[in-house]
Amino acid sequence: MSRVKHLLATKGSEVVSLPADATVLHAARCMNERGIGGVVVTEGDHMVGMFTERDILRRIVAAQREPEDTTLDEVMTSPVASCRPETTIDECVAVMTERRIRHLPVVDDQGVCGIVTSGDILAHRVAEHEDTIRYLNSYLFDVPAWSSPPAA
Repeated sequence: MSRVKHLLATKGSEVVSLPADATVLHAARCMNERGIGGVVVTEGDHMVGMFTERDILRRIVAAQREPEDTTLDEVMTSPVASCRPETTIDECVAVMTERRIRHLPVVDDQGVCGIVTSGDILAHRVAEHEDTIRYLNSYLFDVPAWSSPPAA
């Protein structure tokens, strides 16, 4: 059964975080530069929230707030759902579906050690299915020579 630690070993475990007093404008620019959809919000070494593109749309644009005057602690999502490296991919899918979230921080005894996104899970599932298809094709069509019918 696939676990989060296997997914992180493939995709990497970089975590982009910003302090809670950073502005929304700074966070949006950071996310744009890195091509990511969310950042972990911290106070010191502790995760206190998540800030995502969805938060920008709902809590800044729709609320007509000024991104340069609004800090992340005012509009972040908190508390944050998270998982552990030993969590199964299926358990992550269940949490993400139930909470309607796309970013799930991975936390170990030292703190945040990665982020799993819905896109990461989709890519992982596609790779698993491709492996299964290759295996089944090999099983069905790579027939050993000893099993061929005798020549007439």
